[in-house]
Amino acid sequence: MAAPTDSTRAMRLIQPRTPLRADVIELPAPGADQVAIEVSACGVCRTDLHVVDGELPDPRLPLVPGHEVVGRVVRCGANVTHVSVGSRVGVPWLGWTCGVCRFCESGRENLCARARFTGYTLDGGYADAMVVDARYCFPLGGTLDDAHAAPLLCAGLIGYRSLRLAGDAERVGLYGFGAAAHIVVQVARHEGREVYAFVRPGDATARRFAESLGATWAGDADAMPPVALDAAIIYAPVGPLVPQALRVVAPGGTVVCAGIHMSDIPAFPYALLWQERVVRSVANLTRRDGEEFLALAPTVPLATTVVEYGLGDANRALDDLRAGRVSGAAVLRPAAAG
Repeated sequence: MAAPTDSTRAMRLIQPRTPLRADVIELPAPGADQVAIEVSACGVCRTDLHVVDGELPDPRLPLVPGHEVVGRVVRCGANVTHVSVGSRVGVPWLGWTCGVCRFCESGRENLCARARFTGYTLDGGYADAMVVDARYCFPLGGTLDDAHAAPLLCAGLIGYRSLRLAGDAERVGLYGFGAAAHIVVQVARHEGREVYAFVRPGDATARRFAESLGATWAGDADAMPPVALDAAIIYAPVGPLVPQALRVVAPGGTVVCAGIHMSDIPAFPYALLWQERVVRSVANLTRRDGEEFLALAPTVPLATTVVEYGLGDANRALDDLRAGRVSGAAVLRPAAAG
């Protein structure tokens, strides 16, 4: 195990809508409730794109992005008890909450107005090492290696929360078959649900990928599935998909908007919402989501498809994700060349 150092390589966002810059930055000593971790893998999430592209307001600047982090603890603060030096841990999007507001006290810490987020208002995992609040990271077991475990920390967690918000739907549509959907389809099939995958028009590769993971049907995002659905989950940040999804769900169905950012939703006739259809959003995650999902993952068992990049290739990974060239999830490996 490498000893913790006072500095680390990192890819940093200096200003939105500009490429990340390779830097060496100071790594603070962990506080009483914190741990320092040596990063072994960090997923590249669509939320990272929204931060880098200036679509989310007021990021910490300069900023180290990344919130799907897997690493090993190399130093612990005085109050840390649930992990120890050498523990493999996962670091998710939710990095800190106040613990005293009405949302935190009612089990809805994902809605805390003072929450801080890894790779957005806190430095993230596009680095060799980072310091995080130990109370907001998860001990990682299971058999997935570090690169394949990394997407579970956001794509998996948000996918899991969005599926739970879809209720007991037997027929579930997934719009945007990327990192989250390729995990959620496995959970849904494990639970005996039918999955209908909606992909970019003409994307035969994505259709085949969805079918290979057990989708009952796969078609273009503007297509009508062969049956009415009980719920649809939208992972693509495309507002016009909301009325389209309302068209494919049956009376009483639910449309879940699972992204942190979406383009404007166009006007649509009330008839699409009529008959007790529901449109709702997913906001962040709770630590309970993480505990439940990470306990479930080995029982499915979940497999992830990843494309690996070196830390210095973070801009290329973001470009590939932006252009839709990644099947599954992109993952940075700091120890790799790049």
